Amino acid sequence: MRRKKILVINPNSNETVTDGLRQSLDVLAAEADIDCCTLPDGPFGVESQVDIEVVKPLIVDRIEQSPEYDAYVIACYSDPALEECRERFDKPIFGMQQSAVETAARGGRRFGVVALSDESIRRHIKRVGALGFSDQLAGELPLDVTVDEAANDPDTLEKVITQGRRLIDDQGAESLVLGCAGMAALRRPAEQALAVPVIDPAQAAVELAIATG
Repeated sequence: MRRKKILVINPNSNETVTDGLRQSLDVLAAEADIDCCTLPDGPFGVESQVDIEVVKPLIVDRIEQSPEYDAYVIACYSDPALEECRERFDKPIFGMQQSAVETAARGGRRFGVVALSDESIRRHIKRVGALGFSDQLAGELPLDVTVDEAANDPDTLEKVITQGRRLIDDQGAESLVLGCAGMAALRRPAEQALAVPVIDPAQAAVELAIATG
């Protein structure tokens, strides 16, 4: 049986984020051929609604130029261009936020999210409602970091653990979602520290891509 080929698209131009995605997805390399790419014309970090609008056509173009893949993952927690791509292309396309929320909420679990900022949280909560998981969202807390800091600042892990512990102890979260692709490398140490399932959204999306079809 032919191995499935999956393209994971980092919509920003930060190669460190893409490297973190490669490292986090290496655990799935035995199950599919997974390629990760950076969009060099994208912003250094997707952190605002303006950034989201900028990357939408770039994502569409990248998928259009990559017909050899069986499935695609948009590796940005705001799921930019997800609906547009699903309407335009016949192959399966997965968004990080939708995949992470579905995974974190599995079995009726209440889940918490650590986000970059309050602005990110406003977008995320609206999306969670549209996906039908508001009742299972225990809460979402900001780290007050940029995408680049999420990927490169060693202090970010401690912030994830601190805010994650608040979500677990104070708001009843039974699983935790890392709300940015830049946090991909933090999943394992955060899970060890917090002792609840910690979801890397890109990993969740690729797992769904592997299982689909």
